[in-house]
Order: sequence, then structure tokens, then C-alpha cells
Amino acid sequence: MKKIFYFLAILALFTSCVSKKNQAIKQNILTLKDSYCKAPFKYNYSSRIPSYNSDSILAANKELQGLFSDQSILILNALDNLDEVHQIMDLKKDSSLASQVKVLQLKIKINSKITIALTELDAVAAEFDCEGERVAQIGNYVDNLNDSRNNKLILLSIVTGAAASVAGGIVKDNSWSNAIDIGGGVLGAGFGLATLNPKGKKVEFIHQRNLLRDIWRGKLESPNFPPFIWYMYTEKKFSNKEQHSIIGNMKERWLHYQFDDNKTEADQSVIFSDGGFYRADDLHNRAAMLNQMQSATRTINQNINYLLLDLDKLIL
Repeated sequence: MKKIFYFLAILALFTSCVSKKNQAIKQNILTLKDSYCKAPFKYNYSSRIPSYNSDSILAANKELQGLFSDQSILILNALDNLDEVHQIMDLKKDSSLASQVKVLQLKIKINSKITIALTELDAVAAEFDCEGERVAQIGNYVDNLNDSRNNKLILLSIVTGAAASVAGGIVKDNSWSNAIDIGGGVLGAGFGLATLNPKGKKVEFIHQRNLLRDIWRGKLESPNFPPFIWYMYTEKKFSNKEQHSIIGNMKERWLHYQFDDNKTEADQSVIFSDGGFYRADDLHNRAAMLNQMQSATRTINQNINYLLLDLDKLIL
């Protein structure tokens, strides 16, 4: 009987520790249902979307192609700075002080637009980063729920088996002893099988401002992104192979790796909704997708870096 008492004492201690841990987590879960990542106020960006007719833009600016890459010309067009560049090229033919001053003024105007674009990129990347961290916290919460449940069931299985073994040894009647052994084995196996829950617990997670939904739908406009950023996402010329846009390539990877090429499942996924009940796998997928978009956003800095290098060559 002492063995049974010890097992029950261990079980009670374990359950108490787990419940205290989950209680602490639940106190924080309420703050994670309301996003703290969005900007404190909504800035009304210009609704003007740069032209997607890249071939026409490049054809109209052939004289720049010896000095600028195609991507740099398209960025200048998106920033509405092509006129300033043409003016600089004309002023460079005149070496007077007045022309040099005018060139510097035009360069400051161009750099101002580029600075705004860079801060927009940083802001969007920061929101993706923050949302990814927020989802990861929820994911850890659900993982803890699943681990706690499984640990309880495993311990119950062990205690049940041990108690049945001890009781079977105490009971002298063979028929009763066999019945206890069989019953304990069945009950212990039941607790063990109960741990094999492939989906696990779920938790309600709300995100009415859903950046991933805009990416998945891939429309020509998005109210949640600055027009320049959305243009960079959706113009094919800024992807590596120029066959699909940045978000076009991203959606193909999501469909293949996150949804096993099942588009119907993807379209109906809670990940692209206003929120709902998430299981651990969905939360981990959402966190991975947010982190991928953060990385894709930061790579646009490379394009702007090349533009700055081209501008320096023009000014020198």
C-alpha cells in the first residue's frame, strides 16, 4: 500500500505544478488575442499605384539604361523621380556652379523619396516580425497545453499499472488477481492511447488586420500596405526569374509546403481569415509564413541599395 501512496503523492505534486504553469500562461493569453503589432493610427497613404506596364516604362527611358538597371528605372518611376533624373542628366552637361547646385537639390529630392520608401520597408518588416513573435507565443501556449495533457495521461498510465500490479500481489484469490491485472492493463493502455491525439488542443486567436490574407489574395491593391511596397511585391521584374512576382513565388511555396498543394484547404484556412480556433500546427505554420514575408520584405532593400549606387555614379 505504501507504493500506491507514493505514486499518488507524485501524481498530485505533478498535477499541481502543471496547473500553476498553465494558470500563469492563461493570464497572458488575453493580451495576445488583441494585436499590439499594428500601428497606433492608420496613415492614409496615397492611393496611387505605380504602373505595371514595365516594358513601356523601360522603352520610354532607354537613355537611362546605360546608367541604371531595369529595376532601378522601375523604382524611380514608382517613386515618381524619373523627371528629376532626366533633369540631372541635362544639367551634368553644364559645369557651372548653378548647375551643380541644382543637381544637388534634385538629388536631395530623390533621396527624400528613397528614405520614405526605406522607412516603409522597415515598418512593414517590423510588423511581420512582431506578428510572428505574437503567434509564436500563442503556439508555445498550445504546445504547453498539449504537453501537460500528455504528461498527465502518461503518469496516470504508469500509476494505474503500478497500482494494479501491487493490488494483484495483495489479493490472494487468483481469479480476482487476474481480473485486477487485466483491468489495470486495459485502463493503463487507455490512458496511453489517449496521448495519441494528432491534432491536440486549440485556442481562439483573433487577427482582423490580416497581412497574410492580402498576400494570399494577391490583388492589385492592398489597404494594409503602402502602395510602393505593394508594387514591389507584385511587379514580376523584382523577382529573381521575373516569371512570377515576389508574393506569387511566396504563394506557390505556401501552397506546396504548408497546405500540401491543396488550394481548397488553403482558401478555407483560418490563417487567411479574421481569426478563429487554431491548433498548434496552424499556429506554427502562420509564424513561419510571417517570418518568410519579413525576409522577403527585407530583400527589397537590395534593390534600393543598387539604385543608390547607380545614382552616385550619375552624380559623380
